[in-house]
Amino acid sequence: MQASQIEIVPFGPDHLEAAVALSKQAGWPHRTEDWKLALALSDGMVAVEDGRVVGTVLVTPYKGDCATINMVIVDLTMRGRGLGRKLMDAALLTAGDRPLRLVATTAGLPLYQKLGFHETGTLLQHQGLAGDIAAPAETEAATDTDLAGIAELDRLAFSADREGLISYLAGIGEFAVIRRDSGISGFACLRPFGLGEVIGPVVAADLGQARKLIEHFIARRPGRFLRIDTTAETGLSPWLAEHGLAHVGGGITMKKPLVHDAADPTTTTFALASQALG
Repeated sequence: MQASQIEIVPFGPDHLEAAVALSKQAGWPHRTEDWKLALALSDGMVAVEDGRVVGTVLVTPYKGDCATINMVIVDLTMRGRGLGRKLMDAALLTAGDRPLRLVATTAGLPLYQKLGFHETGTLLQHQGLAGDIAAPAETEAATDTDLAGIAELDRLAFSADREGLISYLAGIGEFAVIRRDSGISGFACLRPFGLGEVIGPVVAADLGQARKLIEHFIARRPGRFLRIDTTAETGLSPWLAEHGLAHVGGGITMKKPLVHDAADPTTTTFALASQALG
């Protein structure tokens, strides 16, 4: 049977168990709860052959600003049959007229390049048992009244309105903030994920402030399993390793801009996004 005979259908509740199994097959730590989070924010599609789910893809739109493509998984028995391309074609159609972002594996890189994506950086995944450090004095727990300010700071940092994501994360996790001049100058989020908890996104005025926000949660989780995703450009990798979060892998960050898009706006904000949705 050829990949062209495989049906691409909307991701429904009855596909969830099979999707979790596929992510485990791929070596990813996503729990059922992590898939539910991603699905709550995304439009999902699955590839089905004879009633069996053999592939997944999610498109997470951030209003009209952009969309991310996540959880592109093809069953090991289906590799080399063009299914990855078929899933991506469905994702591009779903995303519509939006700039796109994704994190690629080395194996997936050639396909994404053919589809017009270009490399923008290197993602570094860090995880491990948190070290014992002192809590910084500059940070504090966020309150419900801070969410609007957090969402606005996030929008400025990522050039996309992710208010829905921020609101959802506030419901399942917690935020820390740094205040300056009666406003929020930086924030970080902590939420359950995979084998423990993940820190991210992190948005701060500079690298030093970003470290303080990360320390806020490390200090409260000594000996607990934490994950954080950073980029090579931040220079955070050695510092994270010193605090028990070893570099264990990563990926290639990519974008597919619209043809008429100008270059990304310049910003002095330090932004660190968790890639834990996919």
